[in-house]
Formats: sequence, structure tokens, C-alpha cells
Amino acid sequence: MGKHFTLPYDGGLIEKNLPAGILHTYEKIWTHVYPESRPASYAIADVIVDAINAHKDGLFRLGLTTGSTPTSLYNELTRRYEAGKVSFKNVEVVSIDEYYPSSKEEAQSRNNRLHKALLDKVDILKENIHIPDGSVPAEQLTDYCTRFDELARGVDLLVIGIGEQGQVGFNEAGSNTKTRTRVVRLSYGSRKRQSANFNHDISATPDKAITIGISTMLSAKKIILMAWGEDKAAAVKAITEGPQDTDCPASLLQQHDHISFYVDETAASLLTRSVAPWLVGPCDWTPKFVRKAVVWLCQVTGKPILKLTEKDYLNNGLSQLLEEVGAFDKINIDVFNDLQHTITGWPGGKPNADDSTRPVSAEPYPKTVLIFSPHPDDDVISMGGTFIRLAKQGHDVHVAYETSGNVAVHDDVVLQHMDCAYQLGFADKFDEVKKLVESKVPGQPEPRALLEMKGAIRRSEARGAVRSFGLNDNTNAHFLNLPFYESGGIKKNPRTQADVDIIKDLIKKLKPHMIFMAGDLADPHGTHRVCTEAALEAMEQLKEEGNAWLSETHVWLYRGAWMEWELGRVDMAVPLSPEEVVMKRHAIFRHLSQKDIVPFPGEDPREFWQRAEERTSNTAKLYDQLGMAEYQAIEVFLKLY
Repeated sequence: MGKHFTLPYDGGLIEKNLPAGILHTYEKIWTHVYPESRPASYAIADVIVDAINAHKDGLFRLGLTTGSTPTSLYNELTRRYEAGKVSFKNVEVVSIDEYYPSSKEEAQSRNNRLHKALLDKVDILKENIHIPDGSVPAEQLTDYCTRFDELARGVDLLVIGIGEQGQVGFNEAGSNTKTRTRVVRLSYGSRKRQSANFNHDISATPDKAITIGISTMLSAKKIILMAWGEDKAAAVKAITEGPQDTDCPASLLQQHDHISFYVDETAASLLTRSVAPWLVGPCDWTPKFVRKAVVWLCQVTGKPILKLTEKDYLNNGLSQLLEEVGAFDKINIDVFNDLQHTITGWPGGKPNADDSTRPVSAEPYPKTVLIFSPHPDDDVISMGGTFIRLAKQGHDVHVAYETSGNVAVHDDVVLQHMDCAYQLGFADKFDEVKKLVESKVPGQPEPRALLEMKGAIRRSEARGAVRSFGLNDNTNAHFLNLPFYESGGIKKNPRTQADVDIIKDLIKKLKPHMIFMAGDLADPHGTHRVCTEAALEAMEQLKEEGNAWLSETHVWLYRGAWMEWELGRVDMAVPLSPEEVVMKRHAIFRHLSQKDIVPFPGEDPREFWQRAEERTSNTAKLYDQLGMAEYQAIEVFLKLY
């Protein structure tokens, strides 16, 4: 439902009327960048539908993948089929991989997931569906893979996603251009990621898979690659601009003459056209974009801002900046002052102080502050130090925990809590809960009673963190339990007006002066994006309903443990003392169910507190390197409005 929101950008590459050859100067695979995954998926759907409708002779052969990446694409293809814009009767689908061993009836099989995501919703003929068979006896696998490889070759269009390490299909590091359809052994990292489909039980996750090879992929007439989210940014950079390297198998597809890459802005964030667009073409030099360029130049030269010379600008592709903005020394001073003014130890505004150059106004004081936390620990992980300062400085701080976070609690944690209660004589339910855990079916939603226990564990942890900051957890912690999240599995329900209404009610009740939301839209499961969009939709509806007080409410975006805002976009930087860093760490420790055995770690195996401390420490070091004061750590924020 509702609107989709994208992050604001200030200045940048002027792409209008820029020849494609210049726009893609650094790209060995031409890459199409969209604000987020949905418009990118719509564009891919255009290509697929147009190709199907234009095909005249025989079957149109379409290679497809499964997973989370093509979800919005398959939704759009289904919508267009239902609208009568395309038929799949003359389409032959070849899927690229399958777990081994597995049966097509298993809920987590690639076969089952592709049918549920697309094939069961359109008019494709059963005999035109070809998906690797994970039930083939081991002694027949070699012959089977040979036959499937012949079938999979030469598809008209191959549409596939890429992994965080540049995997494509189940072709992992070491795969080369000679590889064909075969059985591969999955790395521990791949099994860890895939275990999300097996109730996070890596022992139940297959250690092998059938996949078409790089050679098979290169035989396609046309290839489209897809990638969403900043967790894919490094892989997108390597695939698009790096050398062909078997350590990044998708980079080998650079050899194809008709290949293109569709990515969202966060996945494209490390491409040259994003990192240093002035090296590509003409730019719109707004003050923030000038700051971005100067910070980049400091990192390239290893100099602080005020030591940059005219030669530094000229030798590093920034002559355009000097021509359009002015003398280098004035640019240095302006950017230094601009960046200096983002730093404040008073994130709620300093009372009775001149706020003309501060990021937050002094009045009113105290402010009512509302922090939206998609999961029960995002508040302390992402902005725990700022949270501490807001509370210490006398503001009325509230936290809205938007989802229960129940699926991120391991079964053993539940049993441990129940065992403690049993030992204390408060509840003789251990055996009952153990049977509940044992009744779980891989790939199926967890029993509701078990999810309720897991949700209660996470609520108790969040309350403990709130108390550690000196707040009343009964009045200042709000557990919204947004309905979209309560699917019982990794795949969530669609966002609805019911989610928005819950948020609207809380905002109307509190009438906050400041709202903090998650701007980390590359959350592995999309929860951050859905929560933020629901909150922004709530704000828009409240404004349309005549709540004039919202004109004085400002929204700030934080990022999580995955990645930080680049300094060119930062509006507020809150320094943390060594003591505040420790307080923040201890608040994160209150979330014991997420400690040591993080269910959704991405490619980074470290705990969230370690990632958060490294991120804020690196931000402080960067400010120091630019010539600012030296701090222990800094949390940064983008002001939405």
C-alpha cells in the first residue's frame, strides 16, 4: 500500500543529455541506477514484457532466479499478467539452481519458491517449466547435469541477482568461465545466509546445490543482473568496474556483449559515478555536494581541509569545481566551517544559546523526542550515544519499537529463559515449550505461542536498555507490534493502513518536536525500509488531516550497524565521550538474545556492538583527519525535513 519514499540528494552528476558512453565511462557492464529497487524492478519488467510480446517464433526462453532480490520484479510481472499486458503461454522458464538434496514439495526449495513467487500466478504451461531437480539420485547426477546444461543454454534472456561476494547462482569464488551445470559444495558463508530459509538451523541447511555454470550463463543471448542494498555495494563495484576475477564470479560476465546491470542507489554507492561523479561529467555544485567533493579530496590526498592547495584540486579532477564555485582557499574555509557546524554535543538544541549555526534550534526546551526503532535494539545500536545525551539533557525521550523482532530469537534462548523460570519455581512449562520448539517445520511459520515468547524476551531486553538510560520503561517505551511483521517467518506481510494507523496514534498522542527514524534502507530483510515508509506515510496523512503542529516537527535519519552516512550528506554529528561509548555498549548488551549468535549477521560475523563502535570511531577519525577536533566516537544524522 501507500507511497514509496526515497532519500533526498543534494547536487550531483547532471545526467540529463549526458551521452551514455560518458555516463558509463568507468563501467565494464553498463549499469542503470534507480532510487530504489521497485522502479528498477519495473524497468526490468518492461524489458521482459516487451521481449515476450515481440517474440514471434516458438517459445521465448527466459532464465530466472529465486531469492529476495527478484521479489518486486515477480510481483510486477504478476500484476502485468493480471492486467492483460503479457501472457506466459509461449514462455519457457529455466531456473538456474536448486538445493541438493531437496524435493520440489519442500517449502524452502527453490522450485517451490519460484512457483509461489511467480509461476503459479501466471498462465505458463507446466511442460515449459524447467527447474533443477534436487531429488535426482547421486549416481545419476552427472548425466542429469549434462542434460540440464544443454537445456539451459542459449536462453533469450537471463535475469539473475548477485551475492554479497559476487556469487551468481551458486557459483562461488573459484568458479571460472568453463563451468557448466554441476553440483557444488556451498561455503559456510553461503550456508549461513541460506539458513534463513531453514529456521536459522545451519545443520538443516543443505551443503550442496545444483547450479548452472558461468559458461552456461554466457551462452544466453541477453543477461540482466540485479542488486539492491548497500550490502551489495562492494560486489557491484567489483563486478562493474573491477577486473575479471574468479574470486568474484559475476565479474566474469563482463565478457558478454549484451549484458546490463540494474541497481538501486545504495547498491551503486561505491561506483565511481557515485563516489566521485565529477570524474564522469558535469555536476550541480550545491554546498553539500561541494562538501562531498572536498571530503573526497582530503581522503585522496591525505590532507586536512585547510591544507588543500589549488594543485590538489587540479590534479584530482576538480578543476570544474574551481571554475564554477571559486577560489580554492575560499572553498576550503567554507567547507571547514560548514562541516564544523554539523558538530553538536546538544542533539536536542542547547537552551539559552545562539543557535544560528547549530543543527538544532534552542527552543523549545525541553523537547519531546520520539525515536522509531524498527527492531528492539536499533535505537541503541544506531544512536545509543545520542539517546543518552537527549535523556541526560532533560528532554522527554520516547522510543517506539515498531516490530517485535521475534523471529530473530533462537529457540535455545527461549528454552534458557523457561529453564530459569522453572528453576525459580515460577513456571513448570519447560517440557511444553521444548515440544513446541521440536514441532517446528523448516520453511513454515513458527508456532504463534513460541513467537509470543520470543517477542516477550525482546521486549524485556528493550525495557532494560531504556532503564539503563534513566527512563521509565513503562511510560517511555512503546511496543507497536506492527502487523506487517507478524508473519511468523522471514518473509513479511505487505504494509497496510493498519500499520500506518498505529504509528499515527502514537505521534498524535506525543506531538514530538523531533523524530528519529532509520535511514538504513539496506536492512537484509527490508524491515527498516517498511518501518520508515510506514512512519513517513503516517506523517503525511497527519499533515493532510490538518495537524498544523507537525510543521514544527523535524525528522532525522540515522543508520544502523551496516553502513554510515557519507559526510557530504550529514546534517548533525553528535560526539560521544569514552564514558558514553561504554554506556551505549552496555545498553546493547541488554539485548542478550542478539549477543554472540546474531541470526542475521550479513557478511560481517561480528556482534552489533563491535560494528557500531567501529563505525562511530571511524567517523570520529574522519572528522579528525579533516582538521576538526578529535573525539572518541561520533554518531551522524541526516535531516529529512
